[in-house]
Amino acid sequence: MRRLPEHGMCFVCGSENSHNIGIEWYVRDEGGLWGEVVLTERQQGPPGYAHGGASASLLDEAMGLSVWAAGLRVAAVNLNVDYHRPVPLGERITITGRVVEQSGRAVHAEGQIRLADGQIAVAGRGVYVEAPQLFPDVHGFAGETA
Repeated sequence: MRRLPEHGMCFVCGSENSHNIGIEWYVRDEGGLWGEVVLTERQQGPPGYAHGGASASLLDEAMGLSVWAAGLRVAAVNLNVDYHRPVPLGERITITGRVVEQSGRAVHAEGQIRLADGQIAVAGRGVYVEAPQLFPDVHGFAGETA
């Protein structure tokens, strides 16, 4: 397992962004990506629970970075998010992402947010396409030459 480098001003994980969610991502040796985080009032939607947009952002990042870790610089073109349970603030959650398939330019990924007891709170699927022109100076990911 290896830790992915954070990336600057990223809204989800960038150390240069004082408003980031603060998650660190790890790539599993067998593939896929995971991270753990405790959401705070800064990500609140309903009182005591995470905003759905915070959950969607975490899933987009997990799925997209799983594709990046496979060596492709991509951007999302479609996200589908299913909310099964509210995500409580102040409790550790686990977020995973993995590549499911690649067909032509499209890379399909899926992700989950699990509560401390292992229940799936939020699940997502995403379609990503290569867009290296959007990320000219990003370093530290598998398959990069920049």
